[in-house]
Amino acid sequence: MRSARVGAARLKARNQVTRIGRTNEGPLRATARNEILCGDCVASMERLAQESVDLVFADPPYNLQLANRLHRPDQSLVDAVDNDWDKFANFAAYDAFTRDWLAQARRVMRPSATIFVIGSYHNIFRVGAIMQDLGFWILNDIVWRKNNPMPNFRGRRFTNAHETMIWAARDQSAKNYTFNYEALKAANEDCQMRSDWLLPICGGTERLKDDAGRKTHPTQKPEALLARV
Repeated sequence: MRSARVGAARLKARNQVTRIGRTNEGPLRATARNEILCGDCVASMERLAQESVDLVFADPPYNLQLANRLHRPDQSLVDAVDNDWDKFANFAAYDAFTRDWLAQARRVMRPSATIFVIGSYHNIFRVGAIMQDLGFWILNDIVWRKNNPMPNFRGRRFTNAHETMIWAARDQSAKNYTFNYEALKAANEDCQMRSDWLLPICGGTERLKDDAGRKTHPTQKPEALLARV
């Protein structure tokens, strides 16, 4: 499975992306660059050929378990994640969902492929345990330190200023996975790239919005983060 990086011509490239509608019939053909397959992640991966994927970047539901809406001290509403796709009946339901999509991801990964899974304290520990149970071999955990995180409005906890990304190979025997050591070092003032990345949250012109100016996705990741991946 090939991927294309978005550079200076990002806005132009977005207009060239082909969106493949939801369908549950037959195997999925090998995709060309800039094609998005829309559908249930497990059902779609079931239709991908075994060992056909070089890289997986997964941004699964965090299972935030928000019981009530969040408000700032001035009582204005916080634009939090309250979408149906982030709601699970209990931890067991979330674990079952996580196990299903990770098992399919592992099936379609080539022996040399790697996977990045990003999450927060709400879910990343459960995800990591399931990955190990399924046979993934964890290579690193990477901390994305946000230099502009959302504050803790109630003053009852530390400001949640980071997310964790697990980088893993398909199994312990994987030796020839891709790691662009020299490129990462060159991009980091000729120093080895560390596992803590200080980057801003997604904003500005890269933040996707609808015609009314509302965010089209509540947890869009910054392109600077994806460029390192």
